[in-house]
Amino acid sequence: MKPDPKTLAMWRHHLHDEADAAFLYRELANAECDPKRKNIYARLAKVEDRHAGLWKTILAEHGEVHSDPGPSLRAKTLAWLARRFGPDILLSMLRREEGEEVKGYLSLHRTSEQGAAKDTALTLAKESAAHAERLGELSGGEGEPWHQASSGGFLRNVVYGFNDGLTANFGLVAGVIGADAHASLILVSGMAGMIADSLSMASSGYLAAKSEMEVYAHEITMEKDELRMMPEVEEEELAIIYESKGMDPSHAREMASQVMSDPVRALEEKVREELKIGDAHATPMKEAWITGVATAIGALLPVAPFFVLEGRWSVWTSFTVAMLSHFAVGAARSVFTGRGFIRSGIDMFVVGLGVAAVSYIVGDLVMRLLPGG
Repeated sequence: MKPDPKTLAMWRHHLHDEADAAFLYRELANAECDPKRKNIYARLAKVEDRHAGLWKTILAEHGEVHSDPGPSLRAKTLAWLARRFGPDILLSMLRREEGEEVKGYLSLHRTSEQGAAKDTALTLAKESAAHAERLGELSGGEGEPWHQASSGGFLRNVVYGFNDGLTANFGLVAGVIGADAHASLILVSGMAGMIADSLSMASSGYLAAKSEMEVYAHEITMEKDELRMMPEVEEEELAIIYESKGMDPSHAREMASQVMSDPVRALEEKVREELKIGDAHATPMKEAWITGVATAIGALLPVAPFFVLEGRWSVWTSFTVAMLSHFAVGAARSVFTGRGFIRSGIDMFVVGLGVAAVSYIVGDLVMRLLPGG
């Protein structure tokens, strides 16, 4: 039976996703200096090439012959970032995407009729789960990413900080323009908004990271006390953890006993295996300056034209720059959401237009309601 167009489109989507993944892993291998990691990325690329080949075979069996797909614009952009900032910058995102593939392939396996596509989906779900686990080992990620919805890291802070500064200050500038204020007042208001918003975002990032570190420090201190005061209980807990990972009970107890003989190693093992606390990837100050600077740059864009232009030219230039920036930041967000960059860009463009319209109307209305307005 010939598959319906929706099914064929889904198979094509998986083909292009696997081809993009193979391209990215090869680029990570080229950008990586550590020989062990380079080898891991190269092996992952070969597996993804095989995945793409499976989908090409399935499509060919149903009358669609595809050549090897070239990398998408999104994949090329991510590869450029890996070359520019190093492979580690993409690890958390790639791990999350492997998790999304696990969910997608499991769903495809459940809904497909018996046949090659159903069997292939289950195979790829298992191998994608193995890839996610391997990337977790490289990035310090814990747990199963197909059960997680969070995302983090340097790029996220840059994009979302930039987005917040741009949207908030664009709304402020539009509101002051709506109030028919003088250009100097627009400029002062915009600069004040930029400073306030960037400091607010920076302090929020700092406090969030500091609070997280304090919680971790408290949990680690408690764990250290437990190891000192009730080592027998902690050794039994460690043995149970090892058993849950597939070790036979005798080997698990023997390994737990060896670990507990070294207090430093025991604490590290309990923190990693029981508390699920990995190495910190950001300090409060790093979170603060990354988020604050990104917010300030985004907030400066709608204000910048008023430094060099006058009259309507400054207003329309500010509007144009802000709207194009909204589209660009929406497209950049697609790196994390996995949506098409054009659709994400248009969504953000509409949000920016709505913010400008509402702020302008409110500014105009307030001005009219004031005495003498």
